[in-house]
Amino acid sequence: MASQLFRTKPLSMLLEEMKGENRLRRILGPVQLTALGVGAIIGTGIFILTGVAAHDRTGPALMLSFVMAGLACVFAALCYAEFASMVPVAGSAYTYAYATLGELFAWIIGWDLILEYAVGSATVAHGWSAHFQEFIPIFHEGLSWIPAQLPEHFRTAPINYCVSVGAKCPHTGFVATGSYFDLSAVLITFILPVILVKGIKESASFNALMVAVKLVIVLMVIGIGVFFIKEANWHPFAPFGYTGVSFFGHTIFGQTAKGGEPLGMFAGAAIIFFAYIGFDSVSVHSEEAKKPARDVPIGIIASLIICTILYILVAGVLTGMVPSKDINIDAPVVDAFRRVGLTWMQYLVAFGAMTGITSVLLVMMLSQPRVMLALARDGLVPKGFFGDIHPKFRTPWKSTILTGLFVASMAGLIPLSILAEMTSIGTLFAFVIVCGAVLVMRRTNPNAERPFRAPFVPLVPILGIATCLLLMFSLPAENWYRLIIWLLIGLVIYLFYGRRHSVMSKHTMHEIQTHGISPAGQAVADPDDPPSSPAGDVHVP
Repeated sequence: MASQLFRTKPLSMLLEEMKGENRLRRILGPVQLTALGVGAIIGTGIFILTGVAAHDRTGPALMLSFVMAGLACVFAALCYAEFASMVPVAGSAYTYAYATLGELFAWIIGWDLILEYAVGSATVAHGWSAHFQEFIPIFHEGLSWIPAQLPEHFRTAPINYCVSVGAKCPHTGFVATGSYFDLSAVLITFILPVILVKGIKESASFNALMVAVKLVIVLMVIGIGVFFIKEANWHPFAPFGYTGVSFFGHTIFGQTAKGGEPLGMFAGAAIIFFAYIGFDSVSVHSEEAKKPARDVPIGIIASLIICTILYILVAGVLTGMVPSKDINIDAPVVDAFRRVGLTWMQYLVAFGAMTGITSVLLVMMLSQPRVMLALARDGLVPKGFFGDIHPKFRTPWKSTILTGLFVASMAGLIPLSILAEMTSIGTLFAFVIVCGAVLVMRRTNPNAERPFRAPFVPLVPILGIATCLLLMFSLPAENWYRLIIWLLIGLVIYLFYGRRHSVMSKHTMHEIQTHGISPAGQAVADPDDPPSSPAGDVHVP
């Protein structure tokens, strides 16, 4: 039983699967992959989470929080790049875990990635909604039949979770908003799947256009906003301290909020870590890269470097323009320019935010169906549904539509603060697994071809694991509870469905019955070979 749960999928089998007919189109070059990464990264982190983190957790020290989070990402990114060059197939961290840690760990990380991308998409949809509502008055001025604002019952999620007392937070904890659901967040998550089903080329082209627009506007935010910085707003630089380290939500070093949440630089880094989700999505599209061994590592590392620099600069400008305690959580950058009287810039930033956030949402909703596709190919979820590739568009169209429905439900009903932290812990967990998998793969397959090699192994993956765990422990305990509950649900699904329908499980049993091989570690045949073929290099732990 245990040996079956921890059986690995060898590199030879993964590479052989790439030759199958039911594959995705290889049409993405390094520029497009970098654009996908930038498209997924820049948006929520700059236009939304900067406000949440600076206001509630860090103050101006948010700049250092981005440095901390970016450093953790660098270690993880190098590990992702190594695997992506070795195994250029759909699935990202799930596939890497299957090749190194075994089927059970692969399922756990695959299930976690579903949470990461789905909840991340819902978080981004909230941000899109907030900035869209900033634009409605402009439409009303030109077209009077358009209402000046959305009806009160359709502006936001029905509940909010407050860390501190403020204008919209009469007390800490859950607060009713008076709304039924966030209408505009629901609508955008219904519209985008149509583009995604159409095809990766169309999706990538649409994303590249939006990335170009938002990069111009982000540079304008930095270039114009710097003239409105008041150095006094940077004092104190770290009103909540430089720590904020906690263990399962209990503060070890640093201040604590009234609700018990940790405050400080590390606490802020744990929240805004979500803003870096994106470079890992580049690896999800390895199967669609023209030259994955070269282009995917370039896309991962280039997108991470570009975005980290821009994040730090925007965080500095924002906290310099507005005192951190007065920062608007829902639309911080837009509100900052409103405060200094630049109305035209306010609307331009709102447009850029909508564009940027749309590209983030596009890439996230593009990535999740590819993870489901990898799970379906291995039999861990129903292949007839999640593994169905559209005959014309060559996209996993059924799971793309289901993703849209799932994300729309969460975006409409769950508040931003809860969604952002849920995504951060899911992302960090995935990074820990990938860093650990590199250590295992270097030991078990030292001679495997590695077009890109992570430098300074084992130091880099160990530092990646350490920094990610530190940030995970800096999140409130509720995030751990949600992650554990989600993983337990996934474990039940695996035990009652995935384990029984696993392609590797069926192949192993076939080899035992045909060749008399015990599950003790003997070589078995390639699954595509006939039963009488000689044994290959698949190993059953």
